[in-house]
Amino acid sequence: MKNLLFSICAFLFTTSLFAQDEAFLRRLEESPRHHEWIKTKHGDREVHSFLVFPEVKEKVMAVIVIHENRGLNDWARGMADQIAEAGYIAIAPDLLSGSGPDGGKTADFANSDAARTAIYDLDPDQVTGDLNAVYEFVKTLDATNGKVAVIGFCWGGSQTFRYVTNNSELDAAFVCYGGAPKDATSFSKINTPIYGFYGGNDARVNAGIPATEKNMKENGKFYEPVIYDGAGHGFFRAGEMKNASEENAKAREEGLKRLKKLLDTVNE
Repeated sequence: MKNLLFSICAFLFTTSLFAQDEAFLRRLEESPRHHEWIKTKHGDREVHSFLVFPEVKEKVMAVIVIHENRGLNDWARGMADQIAEAGYIAIAPDLLSGSGPDGGKTADFANSDAARTAIYDLDPDQVTGDLNAVYEFVKTLDATNGKVAVIGFCWGGSQTFRYVTNNSELDAAFVCYGGAPKDATSFSKINTPIYGFYGGNDARVNAGIPATEKNMKENGKFYEPVIYDGAGHGFFRAGEMKNASEENAKAREEGLKRLKKLLDTVNE
């Protein structure tokens, strides 16, 4: 009986996750915006990226979207589409390009756990090189106004913070529940305003906010963290699910409104 109950629960859980994935994919399929896959190269590496154009009249800023530790899945691509829906060009590089089975990308891993394992084996300098290649590509698109921002979620949030220590030309950075570099000397390299989005119930990440505020202030850098009460880690994704808690759904809604307002300000 216990085995039967376990099997039923596992089936329901898997079915629920599959339904969520289906919803994320449906968002992409029903989007009226132009989507395409592009490849950028640096050295011997080729990086696959998902590019989305907004339906706007004027040239606008581009936003680099750095995925979670699950890789460039349908949710991450959907987030890029939502940024384009807000009026901006979005490009989401698959930083697992070349790391998948037979040299594949995120979609080629057996599951998200396998992708997550591979994420933490990535060479930081390789990640920086990949992001630089994407930056150089997107800033020269005819539809851009020359400005480029970066946003990242979870692992991608930490990579966003790290990336601004390596690229001084970014116009804004949006760190979503990611940590700052451990090396305090890194902060002196930052020339980009950083806006943070954090869940109130995320002590693991939030424990580092006071030190980050201190280091940013001591180095004369701009850092504006906002904590959304009651929300957990990953609320931009969790808040979009059908079974989202009220706190996560509210944080996602408020976070998107804040993000849109900030993007509009930076784009001016």
